[in-house]
Amino acid sequence: MINFDYKNPTRIIFGKGTIVQTGSVIKEYGGTRVLLHFGGGSIKGNGVYDEVTKSLKAAGIEIVELGGVQPNPRLSLVREGIKICREKNVDFILAVGGGSVIDSAKAIGVGASYEGDVWDFYAAGKVPQKTLPVGTVLTIAAAGSEMSWSSVITNDDGALKRPLDAQIIYPVFSVLDPETTYSLPAYQTGCGIADMFVHVFERYFTAVKNVDLTDRLCEAIMKTIVNNAKRVLDAPGDYNARAEIMWAGSLAHNNLVGTGRIGDFASHMIEHELSGFNDVAHGAGLAVIVPNWMKFVYRHDLPRFVQFAVRVFDVEQDFHNPDETALRGIKAMRDFFSSIGMPATLAEIGIHEKDFGAIAGKVKKFDEVKGTVGNFRPLGPADVEEILKLAK
Repeated sequence: MINFDYKNPTRIIFGKGTIVQTGSVIKEYGGTRVLLHFGGGSIKGNGVYDEVTKSLKAAGIEIVELGGVQPNPRLSLVREGIKICREKNVDFILAVGGGSVIDSAKAIGVGASYEGDVWDFYAAGKVPQKTLPVGTVLTIAAAGSEMSWSSVITNDDGALKRPLDAQIIYPVFSVLDPETTYSLPAYQTGCGIADMFVHVFERYFTAVKNVDLTDRLCEAIMKTIVNNAKRVLDAPGDYNARAEIMWAGSLAHNNLVGTGRIGDFASHMIEHELSGFNDVAHGAGLAVIVPNWMKFVYRHDLPRFVQFAVRVFDVEQDFHNPDETALRGIKAMRDFFSSIGMPATLAEIGIHEKDFGAIAGKVKKFDEVKGTVGNFRPLGPADVEEILKLAK
C-alpha cells in the first residue's frame, strides 16, 4: 500500500423524501440566489422539479434557471451558465440530475470565479483556486459526480472531452433519494450501472501490492452492483435495489476504494474519445471497451485477473490453467454488460475501423513525455488502436 491523503467533504442526505430538505440545507451554506441547473424535461415530468422549487421557495431562496444539459455536457452551455451567474449575482449552484448536470455545474462554479476561460482548467492544466458552492439532487445513479472531485466537459469545437480533478469542486452536499430513479428508462439505468462498475474496476486493477482491504472493498461494491442490477431492471420500483445501486454509485467514485493504490483509467480515457466522437452514452462505450482492454492486458498480471474472476463473478478456479480462469472472468464481465442491455462492439455504437487511428491519437495521455495512458499497463496510441480493433 502506498501513502495517501484522503478527504471527502461532501455531505450526503440519503433516503425517501429527503428532497424537502434542499432549500434549508442551501441556507445553511449561505445560499440566497441559486442557479438551478438541470437537463431536459424529465425532472418536470417525474415531479422532482416541483419538489425542488417548492423547497427552495419555502426557504426564501431566489431561483435562476438554466436547463438544457446534454449527455457529455457541453462547454458552450457552461460558458452560458458562467455569464448568468455573473450577471445575476448567483451565490450557489444546485445541480438537479445525473453526472452530466453535476459536471456542468462544477464547471460553471469554477468558471464564474475565474477571470480567464474555464476551458483552461480542462485542457491547459490550470488548477482552480475558487468556486461557487455546488449542491446536488441526484436523479441518475451512475457517474458518482455527486461525491467526487471530478468533472468532465466536452468542447463543442473539436469534440474534445476532457476531465478536471480538483479538491475544490467536491459538492458541499448531495441529496440522494432512490425514488427519483424509478422512472429512468432501462437503457439509461443500464448505462449508469456500467459506468459505476467501471469506476471501481479501474481502481481495482492496480500495480500496487498489499492492498487487501481496498481489494475487498472494491469486490464488495462490484458484487453489490452485479447482484442488484437485474433487480432494478426487472422491478424499477424496487426501493431497496435502487437504494443499493444509488449508494454503490457514490462509493464507486468518491475515491475511498482508491486509497493506498494507483488505479488505471485507460478505458475511461479511451471511452471519452468515443463519446466525444459521436456522442455515445458513456456507460455504453465503457461496456464495449473494458472487456477488450482486459483481453489486451490480462497476461500483464494474470493472478489479479484470476482473483477478479473468482471473487467478483464466482468463476470456479482452474488451478492447472489460470489463463482459462482469467478468460472466463472476462467472458463473465461481457455477459454481465449484455444482461443489462449494453452493446458489445464498436459497430453497434456507430464507430468503425476507419476512425480508429484518429480516436487513438486523441486519447488524453497520463504521461505526456512517454505518450501513454493508464497505469496498470501503460498504453501508447498503437496499443489503443489494437484494443479498438479487438472491440470492432
